[in-house]
Amino acid sequence: MEERALHRRIADALVRRIQQGEWAAGEQIPSRIDLASEYGVHEQTVRLAITLLRRDGVLEGEKRRRLYVAYPPAVRTLTDPDGDWPYGCEVIDAGTRRTSPELADRLRIPAGATARWETLECWDPGGRSAMLVTSWWRGWRREHASAAFEVGTVRLDARQAQAFRLPMDTVALIVQRTRLDAGGLPVEVADLVLPADRWRLRV
Repeated sequence: MEERALHRRIADALVRRIQQGEWAAGEQIPSRIDLASEYGVHEQTVRLAITLLRRDGVLEGEKRRRLYVAYPPAVRTLTDPDGDWPYGCEVIDAGTRRTSPELADRLRIPAGATARWETLECWDPGGRSAMLVTSWWRGWRREHASAAFEVGTVRLDARQAQAFRLPMDTVALIVQRTRLDAGGLPVEVADLVLPADRWRLRV
């Protein structure tokens, strides 16, 4: 019980230091080893305190990596998953691959057929990663006449978690977008992954 009380006191002390401006949003805090030395406690005690602060959204970052003071969530509403993104995006990966049965079904092509793909990282106005968009298509990219959407949830994998500076396995929103030609056939499909604490969906 004493250990539990101690790590909570350290968590409270770190929150006070953040509120007093010692570390700004987006700034790294000292390492767990340095904090343990500063407070004269075992490193595990600091780990417990940091776990509380990550859970409460005060700190963000992956386990065993440096942690940052979290920005207050800027909750945005996504109303047009097929619209242009206004704040800038960058292609972070691309290539070709053989389609899985599930992806082939979405594209309405034979399983194992080769499709092109790319992943875009889209930023919010402050330059933080706001959305990851992975698209697949066959041949060349064609104009589409309409789009359809399905909304669900997904747990972040390691790469997604790193981009969003969130713990791995955090629940995120996913919009599966299908772009259709004038005849209603898919020309491109995409998964839009959005941190659930930063977005509302209205599609």
